[in-house]
Amino acid sequence: MLENREYEEVVGNPEAPYFNHLIQRGAIATGFYGVTHPSLPNYLALFAGDTFGITEDCTDCVVYGPNLATQLSRAGVSWRAYMEGMPTPCFTEARSGRYAKRHNPFAYFPSVMALPQRCNRVVPETQLVSDLERNRLPRFAWLTPDLCHDGHDCRFGAVDYHLYTLVPQIIRQLGPHGLLIVTFDEGLSDAGCCGSPGGGRIPTVLVGPEVPRGVEIDRPADHYSLLASIEDHFGLPRLRMAAFAEPLAPDLFEPTE
Repeated sequence: MLENREYEEVVGNPEAPYFNHLIQRGAIATGFYGVTHPSLPNYLALFAGDTFGITEDCTDCVVYGPNLATQLSRAGVSWRAYMEGMPTPCFTEARSGRYAKRHNPFAYFPSVMALPQRCNRVVPETQLVSDLERNRLPRFAWLTPDLCHDGHDCRFGAVDYHLYTLVPQIIRQLGPHGLLIVTFDEGLSDAGCCGSPGGGRIPTVLVGPEVPRGVEIDRPADHYSLLASIEDHFGLPRLRMAAFAEPLAPDLFEPTE
């Protein structure tokens, strides 16, 4: 999950050679949009199917109810959330160095953070390096880079280099049916596809062994569409607004054993 770029700012940008390499290697969603502004409600939309009436990047707000983490846990699907810059697992403070709680939707749900068996799966990105070294990626992984590497505070060249150093290792361990999704929380405009206003048109790339190279996915979609696709893949009921969304590229999210 990256930050604050419109589609035209990234696609074809010479400052983003690796991101554009991923576009050529996989599929690009050309009609994908954030649902609102600012950051946090977009993260909540992708994670739990609603913005919950939140219209700011609050750090003391709390959200209740089911979410993707509780769904995966109850279904027995292994998962882990990697947060670059977070000092320890289960960290609940608003900020630590270049880590920001507002980019970690897991931290807003007591149904995740109040249960050690769940909050211990919300870990620093350093754990991802260890999991890659041991070839132990979970079936579902979420990654939020820090405030520089997600593009919030730094030029996109720093983002692109971070992707270049990390993503090839992930791709090598996707397995025959694995899928990597790189998307953004929002753009800078109010463009939307599925209700107006939206959160801007944002680049979203899908890469994996079963993804045809160089494909453009032109169907209108947003974070609710992506959540619906993930839930469909794992056989989970769709949460809230995801129940009404058209899924993104259903053929690429078909359930696997």
